[in-house]
Amino acid sequence: CEDEWSNLIRKDNYFNQEQRTTDPKQQGSSSSTPFPSSSARSIPFLPQSTMPFSSYLGSRRPTTSVFSHTLPTTKPKNHHHHQTRPKPRFRRLHLRDLILSLSLLLSLLLLLFLLLHFPLSPSPSPSSPRASRLRPRFRRSNTVTAVASSREREGAVVDVTTKELYERIEFRDEDGGAWKQGWRVEYKGDEWDAERLKVFVVPHSHNDPGWKLTVEEYYERQSRHILDTIVETLEKDARRKFIWEEMSYLQRWWKDASESKKESFKNLVSNGQLEIVGGGWVMNDEANSHYYAIIEQMTEGNLWLNETIGFIPRNAWAIDPFGYSPTMAYLLRRMGFENMLIQRTHYELKKELARHKNLEFIWRQSWDFEETTDIFVHMMPFYSYDIPHTCGPEPAVCCQFDFARMRGFMYEFCPWRKNPVETNQDNVQERAELLLDQYRKKSTLYRTNTLLVPLGDDFRYVSVDEAEAQFRNYQMLFDYINSNPGLNAEAKFGTLDDYFHALREEADRVNYSRPGEVGSGEIEGFPSLSGDFFTYADRQQDYWSGYYVSRPFFKAVDRVLEHTLRATEMLMALVFGHCHRVQCEKLTTSFAYKLAAARRNLALFQHHD
Repeated sequence: CEDEWSNLIRKDNYFNQEQRTTDPKQQGSSSSTPFPSSSARSIPFLPQSTMPFSSYLGSRRPTTSVFSHTLPTTKPKNHHHHQTRPKPRFRRLHLRDLILSLSLLLSLLLLLFLLLHFPLSPSPSPSSPRASRLRPRFRRSNTVTAVASSREREGAVVDVTTKELYERIEFRDEDGGAWKQGWRVEYKGDEWDAERLKVFVVPHSHNDPGWKLTVEEYYERQSRHILDTIVETLEKDARRKFIWEEMSYLQRWWKDASESKKESFKNLVSNGQLEIVGGGWVMNDEANSHYYAIIEQMTEGNLWLNETIGFIPRNAWAIDPFGYSPTMAYLLRRMGFENMLIQRTHYELKKELARHKNLEFIWRQSWDFEETTDIFVHMMPFYSYDIPHTCGPEPAVCCQFDFARMRGFMYEFCPWRKNPVETNQDNVQERAELLLDQYRKKSTLYRTNTLLVPLGDDFRYVSVDEAEAQFRNYQMLFDYINSNPGLNAEAKFGTLDDYFHALREEADRVNYSRPGEVGSGEIEGFPSLSGDFFTYADRQQDYWSGYYVSRPFFKAVDRVLEHTLRATEMLMALVFGHCHRVQCEKLTTSFAYKLAAARRNLALFQHHD
């Protein structure tokens, strides 16, 4: 307390001296830059010429806000034309002494209260009855304790660390041919004799809550029509599947949808045709977002999903964040997620993992020697998550199976000048074998014979005609593959849960573990990995790191909202927990919508774009 009051006295003397200093503007000086305040100097990365933060809070009063020392302001100082005589300071000194005395008195009362209610009791002697009751029934040996302490100091034992990968990779950016960032993938043909290839094609649509357009513009132009299309097309055929990630758009659509569409949507979720993956309000960034904001956006989305539809996701889907943090994997595991999928990692790192069939692994925290944070991860191997880069290593071939690029649709043709054509009985054999060849080549990059093939892109399936073109053509190709046992393959539409369930079932039957591999008790047959996946580069020397330091003012506003929301939630919890009167319940109920709006605004800002 004495240190704090000393600092306050020194600061008060400084401000008194500053008030007595003559303003250069009053002397007719040409200088227009005032001396920066202490609050502005404490945050040097923020611009000095920005709008006052009171405009964000909606306050019109010219009083000093609690945030005035947190963010910069352009509010001009009041300049007096006539220099006034300084007021006597004895009143201020008496008030300061009174406050100091009251503070000391309250501190003594608090200490007395703690001593009375929580007396300091001496530690019991070894011979006392209380000491005998506190002794553990089984004493841990010194050897076990030493081993545990040694493991704690060393951290987690894993098969792969990203630090070692980055040190080993030479980053040559060699041209791999058709798979430009890889190599020429080949297979013998007998790899699927004992265990046939099982292909799960997962239709999806990546809906960014704000990118080139605003959230509302994207919703009105595309997202609302995409959700309408999903309901209409999946109901026509039970074999069709789809996954959805962003709750911000789903909640908006839910307000506008008819009761019949809502009921159809629930039925599709309950029968497994439609899976909600992640369940967050957005697909959050993992480099700049604070862990509290990540928890808030995941909580807000999943609470709405559970209360509205009654569904709890178990699989996470993160195809677009620019690099991945182990903190996100830790949070997902603690939230109850079992599996996750990632895409945007350095292309040379993908190549190195693919060479050793380590693209699927158990992500473990570097400090977790007890393996309590393990989560299974599927890393996509190629350049992007669009259709040309998901069916196999040759994008020129995969693009021919993006049937939304046929004539009559709004999407561009394939840049490799080989466009998709309608599948019919005359060409189904040739087209199916060409597609299956890509599936087989892709499967050689993984350990199991269960293969995941995403089928989608940004804001896809915007119309029923587009969705029908994809589902109709692929179903014909699947029927041909499944009706020929000699191909040793089975292909069908699936969800992320379908894929992970089939993969875990195969891993239980077939041992894919390698000699000396640490692995994990979470699932057998896969390596364990620790570390992060920053910095992301998608090609050549294009490192995605500028967003680490861009827009500092908005990032500061985000942090202010975070700690304000956190403090408000704590106060509301205390009020609701200790006050059981009707008036208190009305207070929390009437204030809940404001908290929800604050959470959703904070969550929207965590979007990776």
